[in-house]
Amino acid sequence: MKKSLAVSALALFLGFRSATAAEWTVLFDGKLTDQLRGYQMKTFPADKWIIDGDALKTVPGKATDLITKDKYKDFELELEWKVAPGGNSGVMYRVAELDKGASWFTGPEMQILDDDKHGDGKNPKTSAGALYALIPPSAKKKLKPVGQFNQAKLIIKDNHVEHWLNGEKIVEYTWGSSEVAELVKKSKFSDKPRFMKEGEGHVVFQHHGQEFWLRNVRIRSL
Repeated sequence: MKKSLAVSALALFLGFRSATAAEWTVLFDGKLTDQLRGYQMKTFPADKWIIDGDALKTVPGKATDLITKDKYKDFELELEWKVAPGGNSGVMYRVAELDKGASWFTGPEMQILDDDKHGDGKNPKTSAGALYALIPPSAKKKLKPVGQFNQAKLIIKDNHVEHWLNGEKIVEYTWGSSEVAELVKKSKFSDKPRFMKEGEGHVVFQHHGQEFWLRNVRIRSL
């Protein structure tokens, strides 16, 4: 009897672990966009982002960022991205949706870029995978040629932040640390009082006016 109870308890525990590990929210699966909307909008901006095959694609021109409907504190985000030649975009996180002001006023950015043809690629701190304008990616960075999809991952747990690109961890830092605060003071964000001050927030996919594709996007809370 005791053995049977132990087996049942183990089965329940393993089942709970399996369910927990599977608790992903799909933000875009190639068809549905119901988990996303435009920044400072109530609806999805279908005139600025279109479905192209199995990916979401920006419509070049006036920019409208995409924002998750939910807010996240500790999470793991997975996605694939590619840009057109000279393309620029980014993923911002712990973003507060301000009545006035852009998404980058509050949320830091994992940079997305064509390093070869965009001017930002000349500076490691603004190159693909960087904590934009603050921390450059490590030498382990492997960027695929323009036109091919890169695999990216972003992890935040207990204020420990990691940027991953094509299987390599390329940025690592502590949210709220004195080291990061000093970097912010010396950056373009120094006059933004709420920059990197939010304990939780939205995830934002940047529309920078150029062509950018996004697919297989999912997130889970940690």
